[in-house]
Amino acid sequence: MTLRTIALDHINDAEAAALLVGGRLEDLLIDSDQPRPGTIYRAIADRPVKGQGGMFLRTPDGSAFLRQIKGLTPGQPLLVQVTGHAEPGKALPVTTRLLFKSRYAIVTPDAPGLNVSRSIKDETLRDSLLEIAHAEMGDSPMGLILRSSCESAEAADIAEDVNAMRDLAEAVLADATGPEPETLTEGDGPHTLAWRDWVEPADVLTDPGSFAETGVLDQLDALREALVPLPGGASFYIEPTRALVAVDVNTGGDASLAAGLKANIAMARDLPRQLRLRGLGGQITLDLAPMPKKDRRTFEASLRAALRQDTTETTLAGWTPLGHFELQRKRDRQPLTDLLK
Repeated sequence: MTLRTIALDHINDAEAAALLVGGRLEDLLIDSDQPRPGTIYRAIADRPVKGQGGMFLRTPDGSAFLRQIKGLTPGQPLLVQVTGHAEPGKALPVTTRLLFKSRYAIVTPDAPGLNVSRSIKDETLRDSLLEIAHAEMGDSPMGLILRSSCESAEAADIAEDVNAMRDLAEAVLADATGPEPETLTEGDGPHTLAWRDWVEPADVLTDPGSFAETGVLDQLDALREALVPLPGGASFYIEPTRALVAVDVNTGGDASLAAGLKANIAMARDLPRQLRLRGLGGQITLDLAPMPKKDRRTFEASLRAALRQDTTETTLAGWTPLGHFELQRKRDRQPLTDLLK
């Protein structure tokens, strides 16, 4: 089994967490002074945006924008949750579909029903988990999802998590009305997120200096550069602009079409990790190395397989007339370059 390590440390006095697999940095979370995703506000409707079906809202942390909302009038209070980080000069992205998430449980006020993660296949275990769900949720109208991490968890720990999330959800929903905007819950910080989401067995290091000890700081230095080396002398560059993120693939000294496909597939396998670590999202345009059109489907299959292992919502938009491939990726993190300033 490949060694997994979770290091909990600080960068420039900001809380940070790193996940390494076999010594390679796979995920990185760094706190910032922006509202954390997951934060829940009682917001006040401010002004609608004509033609977009959206509404600007007032929150304690400034303006927020809610998409595709109907029946909302200025001055009306409502509960919203932060879904990502705001781009410079733009409003916070929020949703009315609240999620109360912990290591084992997700309580869903707007989606009733008790469910177990589909990745848990053992029917006996699924039945046991549903028994816990029914016992802890009782006659609550809210929904519950028991996460895949329940597969190796103790029943008492799962029940405790369900209770905590249910109680928190009930407390927040009871505070939905009021004349002024208010922060009702803070989003989880990097150390809590590491405990919540990195659930596979790992060595956990909590001593100050663990980033230096595990080589995280050296790998962060590499992430400051646009160049990403690939096997066989190939490489690709990741360069964010104001409008989009440009990715350029090069084969090095080998100009053959076979080398082009090989380099493109190698880039596709590492691209989700690079985007995740660099905190990049939005429109992403891939300027691929030359390859025959018949190999496009092979490339797309490799990219889809790599993205299935990634937690950030990413849409494959497809090919452009110039032969570029485009993606649309949710902005759920701040750019690493902003956090390391």
